[in-house]
Amino acid sequence: MGLTHNSTGHNSIDSKLEIIKKSENDIVVALAGNPNVGKSTIFNALTGMNQHTGNWPGKTVSNAQGYFSTNKNSYVLVDIPGTYSLMAHSAEEEIARNYLCFGEPDIVVVVCDATCLERNLNLVLQTCEITNNVILCINLIDEAKKKHIQIDTNKIEKELGIPVVTTAANKKSGIRSLTDALDKFDKRHLTKPLTPSYSNEIETAVKIIEKEIKKQELKGLNSRWLSLRLLDSDDSLMNEIKAYLGDDFIDNSKIVQVIGEAKKYLNECDINSDKLNDLIVSSIIKLSDKITKKSVKNNDEKYSSRDRKIDRLLTNKLTGYPIMIISLLFIFWLTISGANYPSALLSQGFSLLQDYLSEGLLYLNPPIWLHDLLILGIFKTVAWVVSVMLPPMAIFFPLFTLLEDLGFLPRIAFNLDKPFKRCNACGKQALTMCMGFGCNAAGVVGCRIIDSPRERLLAILTNNFVPCNGRFPTIITLISILIIGISSGVYSSILSAIILTAVIILGILATFLATKLLSSTLLKGVPSSYTLELPPYRKPQISKVITRSIFDRALFVLGRAVSVAAPAGLIIWLMANIKIYDVSVLTYCSNFLDPFAKLLGLDGVILIAFILGFPANEIVIPIIIMAYLSQGSLTDFGSINELSTLFISNGWSWITVICTIVFSLFHWPCSTTLLTIKKETGSIKWTFIAAILPTIIGMIFCFIFNYFAQLFI
Repeated sequence: MGLTHNSTGHNSIDSKLEIIKKSENDIVVALAGNPNVGKSTIFNALTGMNQHTGNWPGKTVSNAQGYFSTNKNSYVLVDIPGTYSLMAHSAEEEIARNYLCFGEPDIVVVVCDATCLERNLNLVLQTCEITNNVILCINLIDEAKKKHIQIDTNKIEKELGIPVVTTAANKKSGIRSLTDALDKFDKRHLTKPLTPSYSNEIETAVKIIEKEIKKQELKGLNSRWLSLRLLDSDDSLMNEIKAYLGDDFIDNSKIVQVIGEAKKYLNECDINSDKLNDLIVSSIIKLSDKITKKSVKNNDEKYSSRDRKIDRLLTNKLTGYPIMIISLLFIFWLTISGANYPSALLSQGFSLLQDYLSEGLLYLNPPIWLHDLLILGIFKTVAWVVSVMLPPMAIFFPLFTLLEDLGFLPRIAFNLDKPFKRCNACGKQALTMCMGFGCNAAGVVGCRIIDSPRERLLAILTNNFVPCNGRFPTIITLISILIIGISSGVYSSILSAIILTAVIILGILATFLATKLLSSTLLKGVPSSYTLELPPYRKPQISKVITRSIFDRALFVLGRAVSVAAPAGLIIWLMANIKIYDVSVLTYCSNFLDPFAKLLGLDGVILIAFILGFPANEIVIPIIIMAYLSQGSLTDFGSINELSTLFISNGWSWITVICTIVFSLFHWPCSTTLLTIKKETGSIKWTFIAAILPTIIGMIFCFIFNYFAQLFI
């Protein structure tokens, strides 16, 4: 990546990513660090709301830039994607490496986790190889104190040769120390950070190359680091070096010659490219370990011992899966049992509001069709979606976010890593699948974390196999109908949660099946490796969990659902009220689909409801009710018993209920998810496959179940 400067005080990488300075004297600070070290918390603490976001050039990975000032200086803070290493294996790691190497930040602040400093120091040492302008920020120092971990920052500072500060960013502690360190940093008196030393063979090979490239114009690049990277010959980095230094540098005959000599020397020493990489990594790890042993003491092994004991339970193949299933069961039970009462209250409130709106509109004396279209069509559809979706989301999302903050979700991903690899996919797909439980569109966007285009496409195409929050209300309602007469009271909600968990597991198994099918046919390939961080267990911040889950997730998804439910309500009302020979268009459509639907254990009304529910899955049940009652507006029922009676009177059996549940689980994604897939893949072909694949699997499952079930009745 080349860095350009312009007269407006902007810096840009590839002339696309602009580092916007408010004045010529602004100091650009890059904020780097491993994932889950509190980097974003520090970024927010420093910049507050004075920030903006965008995408890195050519990547679907977001960047954030923010501004803050001290009494001495003003700063531009650039948030670098979380990375474990500058030996890049993912899009995020490439971006972090490229910006630190070629983006020319004035200062680099590397944030580390105080509770696992040894592992985090690897990134610090790699950064010190690139630039002298490094500050180490040891965050989560409060967590380290709870675990009785003592860190001697003076020793670390002496060992590394760079400024070291400690923070507890979530409590705003130590932020002033960080800004003071930035103010004291003077590029005119450069620090001399410690850099890793390698074996004699590698050091000799590096010197062979470095001696020649020092004669060239390196535009500020560290000659030792560049020599090491030319020796390593990573393709993606070679392209970046070529873009930054020009083709003439890489193609220079003398440089090509010394690189060849250095590699030949290593081969004579029995060091090939893979072994070279291993030796470099092991040297960095040994140095990290040496520094940590000198400066970090753990006075109470009980804390780490406790974490290890918990991990042995959660990541063990015999206990991990049952715990995962029980956790899902508990969350679903709380969601089902807790959402009923607030959902009923919202429904009553909207009913009252509907009366007032109706009276107000009728006072204006509009045509009756316009009144019905607006109130019974659009408003009632939106009201149903809100009253049905909001309560379960307000329970489900905080609980899900809580598991994320506790560190439980990474353990689930760890357990699911091997099954996905057996399907020739990436283990990160487990994380994007978990995102899909909240919203499939969000899960599709989350697939950006997967570096391999093939594996990212696999995750996108199969994300819809787990039910999103929009399908939960339909599935839960159908399960409630299924267990009427079997159980009641608290046992009813427990049984519902058990069946719902079984449905979710079926969705997960279908995800593996579809992934294996695609990776064996249209998307053949070998799974890539990746590093999965298992963060330490932490006490979650309840207020932040609620804020993030309600406002950033629940209300966002709800707003999207409402935006598509309103026009859907208009279309449904028109189909139900436009009649030909006293028969509505809705009835004609359902009658046309009925013969085919019967093969799937459904009927025409159910199938047309799913088709019309394309904008928002939440309105499937209301459409079914409306069609059965031959009413021109969506209708709510006072109880599950009444709903069950209506469905039975229209020919439903337990087979119909189960087939409808299965089809709710496996059918085309909603309109928002498909639009997101089109945006992420840029392909109509893959968007079509994403729609047709779950639909075909759902139809096959329904047909097989219906066929064999009919044999026993």
